[in-house]
This record gives sequence, structure tokens and C-alpha cells, in this order.
Amino acid sequence: MRRLSIALTALALHTALQSVFLVFGTAPVRAEGRLDRVQRTGLLRVCIWPDYYAISFRSSYSGELQGLDIDMARSFAHDLGARVTFVESGFPNFVADLLSDRCDIGMFGIGVTAARAEKVAFSQPYLRSGIYAVSSQMHPRILRWDDLDQDGMVVAVQKGTVMDDYASLSFRKASVRIVSGPLEREEEVQSGRADAFLTDYPYGQRMLAFHQWAHLIAPENPVQTTPYAYAVAPGDPLWLDRVNQFVDAVKRDGRLETAAARFRLTPIVARD
Repeated sequence: MRRLSIALTALALHTALQSVFLVFGTAPVRAEGRLDRVQRTGLLRVCIWPDYYAISFRSSYSGELQGLDIDMARSFAHDLGARVTFVESGFPNFVADLLSDRCDIGMFGIGVTAARAEKVAFSQPYLRSGIYAVSSQMHPRILRWDDLDQDGMVVAVQKGTVMDDYASLSFRKASVRIVSGPLEREEEVQSGRADAFLTDYPYGQRMLAFHQWAHLIAPENPVQTTPYAYAVAPGDPLWLDRVNQFVDAVKRDGRLETAAARFRLTPIVARD
């Protein structure tokens, strides 16, 4: 009898709660996601690396941020009815910045790798780039890609990039020198401490635009073509879906092609 009484009491309580929901229209509240917050605050926080030529870089003349992903971030904010603020980040720390909620999205040509995909969620790709090498035009031995991985050669790579992963796994004869920043790669080559450094298509174009000494070396066949995508913190499917809607929209309506042409990135646009 006592058990029956407890059961009836629990049933009565459940019925009473249901009645409250019906009368007052009350229902469990869904936790606020990033899309909700952006729409509520009218602010989109975008992590960028401000030294990524043609992608997200600060002009040395005007001090203004420029690049394909600066244009895309502004377009995304406009579509969301929000204003954009840029948060300085980079490849070594963008994962921590997303997970600690310093920004809502990373938009600076982030290469999709298995290691990164274990920590953050990626949109569909919007660019694809292989790996290139930059050497000096006066270098006596480096004329083509196969000249890199030879005895005595030193190849510089930036820590935390896809080039770091590639060189460590693929080069068998050359020595790999890991540096912290992109300018250090150039300094290693100019000083003679390295024979070449590895980079991607956008940064390779920067070298040709600003350095007469630079020799851009493309492999005969594409090397480790990597999709570039926008990164968000995991566990928020509504936000990721909205980002993918944006990527699909800019591909269809021409905004991506226009921005790519403006910054000479047309050859690496992902159109699928």
C-alpha cells in the first residue's frame, strides 16, 4: 500500500507539472547557441591571422585589414544582420581561441587536417591549395621540386602548419627546420641558413609580389592538396549549419569568385 501511495503521489505531481506547462505555455528552455547570441547581440567575432597575404592581412600602407576572408567575414556579418569584430589569432592558437569562446568562427584559410578536425568543426571547403616552395633565384642547386629533398638541403617550415606535417613525414634526405613565424622562414632563406621554405599558394604569391629574390617552385604534380574551411567550436550543429549555408550562398551568388579574383586566388577556389 505504501508503494502504491508513493506511485500515485508521483503521478499526481507529474500531472500537475503538465498542467502548468499547458496553462502558462512554459517549456524547457534550449541553451543559447552561437547563432542565437550573434543575432541577439548583433556582433560576429571572427578569429583571423593578420599576416596571411591575400587571405587576412593588415596593409602596410593603410593599416586596414584586407583579403578574401576579410571580405567574406564582412559578408557573413551582413547576412546575419550583425557587425563584425576581428580577433587576432593564428594557426598555433586558433583552436584554443574557439574553445575558450574568444571568437565565434575562425576565417583565415584554415587547412582541414585530421588532427584539427578532432578538436573543432569545419565547414565545407571554399579554397584548396597544395604545397609550394620558395627559394632564391640565385640558388645554385634548387631549380625544381625534386631538388628539395636532397642531402645537405635545409628546408624551413612554420610550426603548426600543414607544411610542418608534410615535411616531417615526407622528406627523407633534407633537414627540416621548424620556425615560429612566417617571416622567420624568409629570414632563414635570405641568410643562407635554409635553402628553401614551404608555403601555400597565397603566401607564395606574396613572396613574388614583394621580393625580387624569390623563386616560387611548384611541384610537377600537386602535393598534399588541402581543403581550406571555416572553423567553429564543436557541439553547436545549428551554428555550423548556418556557416555552411553562407559558404554555399557565396559560391552560388559569385561573392567568393569576386573576392578571389580581387586577391588573385582564383586558381584555388573550391567550386564544388
